[in-house]
This record gives sequence, C-alpha cells and structure tokens, in this order.
Amino acid sequence: MIYPHDFFPEANFSSLGDFFELNEPVWQAIAKLKERLGSFIQPNISGLPTGEPLPQTHILFEGELIPAKDAHITFGDATKGKLRVEMGNRVLDGASVLCAGAIFFDSFVEIGRGVLIEPGALIKGPTYIGNFSEVRQGAYIRGSTYVGERCVVGHTTEVKNSIMLNGAKAGHFAYLGDSILGHEVNLGAGTKLANLKLKGNTIKIKVGEEVVDTGLRKLGAILGDYVQTGCNSVTNPGTLIGPHSLVLPNTTAGPGLFASKSLIKS
Repeated sequence: MIYPHDFFPEANFSSLGDFFELNEPVWQAIAKLKERLGSFIQPNISGLPTGEPLPQTHILFEGELIPAKDAHITFGDATKGKLRVEMGNRVLDGASVLCAGAIFFDSFVEIGRGVLIEPGALIKGPTYIGNFSEVRQGAYIRGSTYVGERCVVGHTTEVKNSIMLNGAKAGHFAYLGDSILGHEVNLGAGTKLANLKLKGNTIKIKVGEEVVDTGLRKLGAILGDYVQTGCNSVTNPGTLIGPHSLVLPNTTAGPGLFASKSLIKS
C-alpha cells in the first residue's frame, strides 16, 4: 500500500500522468514535482507586475488580462462557481479575479477558470492553480505547487512543493510541506504537515515488517481521498494515511503508514 492508486482511488491518472507513475511509490511524485511542473505549466499572467502588490484588480478571461475598473464582481464562493464577473451587459463566464494587493514573485504561474486570488496572497512559481479554486488573503504559496480544481488555500496557509487534488481544502492556518492531499481532503484549522526530521537524515517509512528508505530528506504527509484532520493536528515527516481516515483534534500522527478508514488519535 505505497502506490498512488492505494491513496487516490478516485484519481484520473490519465490526466495526472505528468505527476504520478503508477508503478512507483507515491512519494516519488513529490521528488519529481518541480521538474514536472516545469513542463506542465503554461504561464498566463505575463504582463502583471512581479515582486510587488498588484496596484489594481485584474480579470483573467480567455487568456487575456483585463483591468477590472469597469467590471462588476460578485465575490461568491469560487469553489461553488459563484464568483461572477460582469462587464457592461455581458457576463464573463469562467473569468478569474486577481485582486489588488495580491503578489506574484514571478510569472511562472498558470491560473485556471473561475479562480479567486484574494488581496495579500503571495505566490511564487512554478505554481498551477486549477479551475474554481480560491487562494485566500494571507496565503503563501512558495512554489513547486499544484492546486487542483475547487481547492482552497486558506488564510495564513503556507504551501510548498505539494499537490492538492480536486476538492482538497486547507482553509485556515495550515502548513503543507512536500505533501499530497487527495480528493476532498479537509484540513482542520491549524493542521501542520511537517516535512523535515530534527536529525535531518533521509525519511524512512515502516511498511508492515519492512522499513523503506524514501531517499528524501524532506517528505511531509500523503493523505488519501476524503481524509479529514481535526484542528491543531500535526503529522510527522513521512506520514501516509489511507483514504477515508480521520485524524482527531490535537493529535500528533505518524510517522508511518496508516490503513484506509483509520481513526488516529493521541
């Protein structure tokens, strides 16, 4: 139980083949993420200022960046398709909104349809943000990040070298380092997915009676589809949790491999 299909049974691996190899341990997606994002991303924010807050809100619609001064924006829940942009008498179906005050450190970023980037979010490339996702105020995306469709990178949440599959949500005060969130994973407020051992050697995972060396010095958590974590929970480096599992509030989980439908508590 260390392969991608063990953790993400709902995944369409034909469309995620840029990131996962079905015959490789799931953590190899983390090891190769930056390289694979480099060939996957098609940047579409060129022309925006970088390294400083956007001076005005922009609309991204059908590949074109449009200043939002003449637009009427209804800031509904983007993950439910309720972000609405009107310009004149026309509804710009699928338009994304990049709010004034958001910061892009570089242009190696691709943003999908119906995405909301709130003021104060800071994004470094390479980063992909999928359709109808939200990057909320104060979020920090440190690069080498894939955010799928209808995801949330929430207030003061930090993400680096990580994958969020469709519907994954890290809404409040979370840290995702070198981690993967499966479909519809929800992180309770204050969840931390630690990625570096105190002694700094490579991360090893016990699988049954065998100890497997990942070869990685940094590896956070891999949470299967529909895993939920309670508030203020922490996973140790190298924690792999099977689908439909629960991590109770204030719990420190792992390291190691947990089966599907586990109930993890201190």
